[in-house]
Amino acid sequence: MTIVELQDEIVEEFEFFEDWMEKYEYIIDLGKELPEFNLDFKTEENRIKGCQSQLWIHIQNTNGVLSFSADSDAIITKGIAALILRPVQGKDIKDVAKYDFNFVDKIGLKEHLSMTRSNGLASMIQRISSFANQNA
Repeated sequence: MTIVELQDEIVEEFEFFEDWMEKYEYIIDLGKELPEFNLDFKTEENRIKGCQSQLWIHIQNTNGVLSFSADSDAIITKGIAALILRPVQGKDIKDVAKYDFNFVDKIGLKEHLSMTRSNGLASMIQRISSFANQNA
């Protein structure tokens, strides 16, 4: 699937839920499904700053294809990371560099997060976009 198709799939999934409590539960479940994070990747370089909790994202570029792993000490933050990484996981770096993560606005995520979680979300997106743009 393309990045846009995956984004649209996420938007459809969120339309299924009736309220934000159900959406938060879904986000938490996504975090629980993330693969185990390699402890060697818990470095200051991989830490996302500006987040209320501890969050690490490791990005690997293999022949122009990006793969991501993430971990957090807060389950909701881990779920948000899983949600953000889903459309770009295993995608071409040039496509990721052009991507704007607009599904975040479509599902209303920003307005349902605290300011510090929202800052962490923005920092996470910025890290991914910066990496892709610098290495494309």
